[in-house]
Amino acid sequence: MSTLQPEDTATRILNSSLELFRTHGFDSATMRDIAARADVATGAAYYYYPSKDAIVMAMYRRACDEMQPQIQSALKGVSSLEARLHALIRVKLDYFKPNRDVLRALLRNGADPKYPLSPFSTETKEIRDIDIQWFARILGDCGIRIPLDLQPHLPEVLWLFQMGIIFFWITDTSPKQIRATRLLKLGARLVATLVRISSLPLMRSVRKTALELIEIVKGE
Repeated sequence: MSTLQPEDTATRILNSSLELFRTHGFDSATMRDIAARADVATGAAYYYYPSKDAIVMAMYRRACDEMQPQIQSALKGVSSLEARLHALIRVKLDYFKPNRDVLRALLRNGADPKYPLSPFSTETKEIRDIDIQWFARILGDCGIRIPLDLQPHLPEVLWLFQMGIIFFWITDTSPKQIRATRLLKLGARLVATLVRISSLPLMRSVRKTALELIEIVKGE
């Protein structure tokens, strides 16, 4: 058996798990299979990751950490909201591309906030908050005057837009997910346009209705 240090062992199990999920499918892979692929005892695999869900949660956390400098780099020198929104979400799609099939397997319960691995769950809140903060940052100094009543809600609205794009991308069967690529490009343009015109006087009543919808969705 391996004499790797604990951190290395955990990383090895995680990497082996993702390889197995990609080649054999998330549902088919067992903890015993994962242990064998990582060359550790089954008990050791359970010690570091009590379940496959725990492995996926570790994948989420690592993805969040590794994407921070990638997002920073992608946004460097990008000034418009449309371009920033496109660049930010594109980083996510490119990063998760190798594990797209793994994410597809998790879609069954992904919309249920009670499911620990759902992007809407309590367990993923820390990662979600980090992500939402990026959307708050791209709104700053983007050349668009954002109404005061809309400002507190807009980062989360943009995050929800991102989740819609990711969902479409995961399920997109077009070659190289070209439809998702087009959707992101046009969607970012449309969202930026809507944000830009939201401050116009004639949009006040529309904005009020939109804020009421946001309050309903958030349960406020």
